[in-house]
Amino acid sequence: MRVLVVEDEKKVASFLERGLREEGYAVDVAHDGDDGLLKALVYEYDLLILDVMMPGRSGLEVVRELRAKERTTPVLMLTARDSERDIVLGLDAGADDYLTKPFGFDELLARTSALLRRGGAARPDQLLFDDLVLDRLKHVARRGGAPLDLTPKEFQLLEYFMLNPERVVRRTELLEKVWDLHFDPMSNVVDVHVGNLRKKVAGAGNHPLLHTVRGVGYVLRRHEPS
Repeated sequence: MRVLVVEDEKKVASFLERGLREEGYAVDVAHDGDDGLLKALVYEYDLLILDVMMPGRSGLEVVRELRAKERTTPVLMLTARDSERDIVLGLDAGADDYLTKPFGFDELLARTSALLRRGGAARPDQLLFDDLVLDRLKHVARRGGAPLDLTPKEFQLLEYFMLNPERVVRRTELLEKVWDLHFDPMSNVVDVHVGNLRKKVAGAGNHPLLHTVRGVGYVLRRHEPS
């Protein structure tokens, strides 16, 4: 899952970025409303975490412009003000939920998970493929009932493959969906992470499920691609 944090307080932005990455999210950061709006229009995100009061466009203006352009990405607003009027303004502008500063990171994670689940039928709480089960709420994966010891990034990769079964996923697509803008496209980190994930998934079952399509990418499939 890819998240955009738009927050002008750099300590807060760094705190959110670090915590979300530790949970396996790919995170991009913008420090003002103008840059945040540009990133949100150019790149595809699963969630926006958006401060209300910022240099340039305010968070309310960013949400209004996104909704005017029919962008339906879930938005979690952050505000230092807790009056009912400010909350109503944010929700009326098109935000889906809000948090009042200061807040606990566990609460932010809970709101984040709820908004991602609310994103539509394509986001079920559990994903199933063959004897693989991935629970997005408990953040655990099993094969044949046996737990898989996955890193946060491996969990995110497996989630993406299970959302796109039987379809070849190119490396460039994984870069776009699973890694953030700071990733070096010349690095082999994608191949390393997928290779480790493939070994763990294969080692827990009777047959491999994650295959390499030489020169193209990878596919989650019950049988080796010809």
